[in-house]
Amino acid sequence: MTAQKKTRKFVRVKRIIGQRDSRLKKNQLKGEIESKRKEKGNEVVREIPQVSSSLFFQYNTALRPPYNVLVDTNFLSHTVQHKLELLSTMMDCLYAECRPIITDCVMAELEKLGQKYRIALQIARDERWERLKCDHKGVYADDCLVDRVMKHKIYIVATNDRDLKRRIRKIPGIPIMSVARGKYVIERLPDAPEK
Repeated sequence: MTAQKKTRKFVRVKRIIGQRDSRLKKNQLKGEIESKRKEKGNEVVREIPQVSSSLFFQYNTALRPPYNVLVDTNFLSHTVQHKLELLSTMMDCLYAECRPIITDCVMAELEKLGQKYRIALQIARDERWERLKCDHKGVYADDCLVDRVMKHKIYIVATNDRDLKRRIRKIPGIPIMSVARGKYVIERLPDAPEK
């Protein structure tokens, strides 16, 4: 007998459409949405947001001594860590009289933090600082400070919070004060006008 010739038989594979194939309905919908977005990007802007009347380009003319400084929780805790006097160090930084202002949200946040931040809370409760009442719900201080600064551009914001700084930098004409290397540092404060 002769040996039969053995041939390999390959398994037939069903051809499957890939997940990203443009023939699938869900991918067609995505394509339509993206094309609409691109069309919207080319449209002419019909409405421009109202700019504050106190701004002259990036220069905020409403900022004058005595400066109103909105103080954040983070700023107070860093002040305590570096053993700095709040008012005198602010005056050394700004070379002018200033009024530290503490909102109800910042006070509530300090009270929530508990025993570890008791010295910062003690500093915040000082009678010399001005207190601002908050009429909104919730006690998230960052939103409160950003909202207040958006409405009234007469404040300097004192914070060491990275996210809050990023949010405030998007608002033109608002200087940011922070604690760095054992002293207060001011960012984006305009130069004094020449007489």
